Amino acid sequence: MRQFVSNFHKYRYLLGQLVKKNIKLRYRRSYLGILWTLVEPLLTMIVLSVVFGALLGRNRTDPAFEGVPFPIYVLTGRLLYSFFSSSTNTAMRSIRNNSAMIRKVYVPKYIYPFSGVLANFVIFLISLIVLFGVMLFFVLSGSYHAPINWHMLTAVIPLLNLFVLALGVGMILSTLCVFFRDVEYLWSVMLMLIMYCSAIFYFVDQMSNSAQRLIKLNPLFGIINNFRRTFFGQPFDDVLLLYTSLFAVITLVVGLFAFYKKQDSFILHI
Repeated sequence: MRQFVSNFHKYRYLLGQLVKKNIKLRYRRSYLGILWTLVEPLLTMIVLSVVFGALLGRNRTDPAFEGVPFPIYVLTGRLLYSFFSSSTNTAMRSIRNNSAMIRKVYVPKYIYPFSGVLANFVIFLISLIVLFGVMLFFVLSGSYHAPINWHMLTAVIPLLNLFVLALGVGMILSTLCVFFRDVEYLWSVMLMLIMYCSAIFYFVDQMSNSAQRLIKLNPLFGIINNFRRTFFGQPFDDVLLLYTSLFAVITLVVGLFAFYKKQDSFILHI
């Protein structure tokens, strides 16, 4: 652990440069640039609200989300899922994309997937401006009365779980992708399944008990659900919080172990 912390301190400048590089590459040849971070979730929220709002927007029975405008409900889920999707994809390709540097200079290889996740987390934090802006719009319009209380401060806990989960999954994927290139295509399909099981634009309480139990096995659903609850001024779902926290930590441990065991072989396959 001391060596791990020492490496972060030693290579902090490189880490910062890699984070900047990942952010710049994401918006390369884009006229909107970083502004797209604000525009894209807003447009997605509008489309999903229009398509699913008439079907699901008024049929809610969960008291935790009572009175919450459907666009805000959609936007919270979409923002968290987008971070998970983009960060794991970036981390998955990080070793292959930096193969030239890895061949020439020694750097702790976990810096690459970590910088990818960190860059996307910075973009995610910027995109939260949209969430606060939309929330303020509904408050000023009189259609939503935000229950401001201390529970909202605890929203940082599911966000921390989300970061740890994304980093753990990213470490696993970056390791597998070096040896099995098809992982990239399989993960895109898996992300679609995860999205539909994360209750981004529907309410789980409207489903059967067996379907609810199945969806709650998805740790991303638990993270999104607890973020929504705290952001809307409600207490945590303690069972989901415990499950997602343990799942995130175990995933990170497995990811770090797998990466550490295989990193010396990367040079032979990139």
